[in-house]
Amino acid sequence: MPSTTPGRLWIVATPLGNPGDFSPRARDVVQRAEAVLCEDTRRTGLLFSQCGLTARRLVSFHDRNEQARQEEALRRLREGAELALVSDAGTPLMADPGYRLVRACRAEGIAVTPVPGPSAPVAALSAAGLPPLPCTFLGFLPRDDAGRRQTLVAFARTPGSLVFFERKDRLRASLAVAAGLLGPREAAICRELTKTHEEFILFRLENHAELSPDLLGEVTVILGPPEDALRADPAEARACLRRLTASAGHGVRPKELARQAHALLTGWSVKELYALLTDDAAGEADRS
Repeated sequence: MPSTTPGRLWIVATPLGNPGDFSPRARDVVQRAEAVLCEDTRRTGLLFSQCGLTARRLVSFHDRNEQARQEEALRRLREGAELALVSDAGTPLMADPGYRLVRACRAEGIAVTPVPGPSAPVAALSAAGLPPLPCTFLGFLPRDDAGRRQTLVAFARTPGSLVFFERKDRLRASLAVAAGLLGPREAAICRELTKTHEEFILFRLENHAELSPDLLGEVTVILGPPEDALRADPAEARACLRRLTASAGHGVRPKELARQAHALLTGWSVKELYALLTDDAAGEADRS
């Protein structure tokens, strides 16, 4: 006889690429759940196999069948089932189906519990060295140029970093559109996160054409904040350079001091700081 107590929907984060990131709690939930809803049953099945896990049942749940599968999931949850929702990698719902199911569960009083874990946007922001807060996550950019432009224009003046996923075959086109709309700013390509060939490529957005056309793997892109809005005051830049010069002592080259200042100041390039430093030094020499 079906239970009269509603079940529970678990939102389970899975590894981005390193099986060691699958938490003990997440492992327990996916093995205990009556069914695991996943984007691609083959990919999830392979992941579980690599991690030594056995799920009772894998059920496809993706953009094309979300509405139909949602009704079946809700029926089972009403009857007391425990279901787990996973994405191909990382935290569900961040760029994947599931929001409507969670919303429907909340509306019906069905418990929804997150099992936190890996998240590509968070992992990228934590290790890239670009300002992490505030930030705006855009998911996947639209496939066409018009859609990309519409999305990026809406966030062009957002005072924070922009984070999005992109496929390798569309990366260069997306960066070209972003450079034309958003202006000069720092950027990072974070690829193959947590995997053997993990790489963080830091560059200037306006110099995107210099990037290798052969970047492979899963890509998370970070575009730094608008620099004209967040550029440190010149007086602050000069004060920072003076402090670094005083603490460095003799023998430290001006370009190295400019690099150190670049890490501490927002909106200044190493070249600009070097020019500021040498101009001030020349002014001091003239006065003496």
